[in-house]
Amino acid sequence: MDQPVAARRNSDLSTLLETVLLEARETYVAARPASAALHQRARAVLPGGNTRSVLFWTPFPTAMAGGSGCMLRDVDGHEYLDLCGEYSAGLFGHSHPAILAAVRGALDGGLNLTGVGANEVALAALLCARFPAMERVRFTNSGTEANLMALTAARARTGRAGVLAFRGGYHGGVLTFPVGAPVQPVNLPLPVTLADYNDGPAAAALLAAGDIGAVIVEPMLGAGGCIPATPEFLGALRAACDGSGAVLIFDEVMTSRHAAGGLQARLGVTPDLMTLGKYVAGGMSFGAFGGRADIMDQFDGHRPGSLPHAGTFNNNVLSMAAGLVAMGEVFSPAAAEALWARGEVLRTRLNDAARAAGVAVTVTGAGSMLTPNFRDGPIDRPAPSDPIEEQRRELFFLDMLAAGIYIARRGMVALSLPVGDAEMDRFVAAFAAFCRDRAPLLQAG
Repeated sequence: MDQPVAARRNSDLSTLLETVLLEARETYVAARPASAALHQRARAVLPGGNTRSVLFWTPFPTAMAGGSGCMLRDVDGHEYLDLCGEYSAGLFGHSHPAILAAVRGALDGGLNLTGVGANEVALAALLCARFPAMERVRFTNSGTEANLMALTAARARTGRAGVLAFRGGYHGGVLTFPVGAPVQPVNLPLPVTLADYNDGPAAAALLAAGDIGAVIVEPMLGAGGCIPATPEFLGALRAACDGSGAVLIFDEVMTSRHAAGGLQARLGVTPDLMTLGKYVAGGMSFGAFGGRADIMDQFDGHRPGSLPHAGTFNNNVLSMAAGLVAMGEVFSPAAAEALWARGEVLRTRLNDAARAAGVAVTVTGAGSMLTPNFRDGPIDRPAPSDPIEEQRRELFFLDMLAAGIYIARRGMVALSLPVGDAEMDRFVAAFAAFCRDRAPLLQAG
């Protein structure tokens, strides 16, 4: 198709999509007067009406009132099947009895004890035994903090300031690298070099040429679209870091759920450092960074000149107690394997439904995390934002809400343990209906 014809077709499609979206937005607004009112009150005291950007969308976000298992209830009384899963942090659902009991027990023992405790030692030992890379570990309050401390440890160990990251990567609120966008003004002023995801030779060339002390990579992009790294790409990074002396960091804040030992264990590539967060403390605030003993022992206070690592709530009693039960009892290796298998089946079913409808939708992901991309595959790296794809993404989000299914605004799905066969059948049916009913809006350009 020549350029003028393609441009005219895209303009017509965008206009049609906008017309359909206006109707979907009006339906959304009419069904949520309590959420709308809450948003208006919030805007008086919170910039934009909220305090977490990923939960903001226009015309206003849905406000939740409660949840149980894999179900949510909003302030207007609607119930939803929760497939957002707190962006992978809600692995255990909203009310796992063993985790609730652990938190209640910690509350009964007292908060803010200003000391070390047995639970943090037990949780550290459990994590070190579980993840191949983790010989030593330290706790933080979030995955963002964990990644910052891992980079600090790597740069201190190598004496090199440079960091290699990848377009589409997200390593926390101050370490975000969307494709096709300028450097984010909220990012920390680190000397970051960016490379394309899943391009091992290009990354290796940058490592050979630059003053890079740390390489940070997600074994599967999370916010970047649930795009898995190939084993060849991660293996090339491992070899290049071995050759250059740079420290290889796997951000497994999300992907550690993909096997008992994380995605590193499933793919057979072991980093020098790794980070954790999200689900590990059963829904409590949590982060961790760990890895090779010679790198982590820079924080050993018994050693003169050790690196400091502060954080009032690093070892808070709620997170330590909940994490010990969550990882030691609930999310067993067998549970991790079963969750992976359920997600693999679900993604296959969704892609089959898209093909049956003849639409340009490709569902990427690994295990229990997936994202529909509103374009043809195969997809091995994120693409710059496209207005038509963004319109399709919003329509999918609104249609799923109308069907009583809550997903991330960007389309990501993260299964929780309570999601079973009936819930997956429900989602597949809603997805297939969307592909069928919206097919004229989902054709390839």
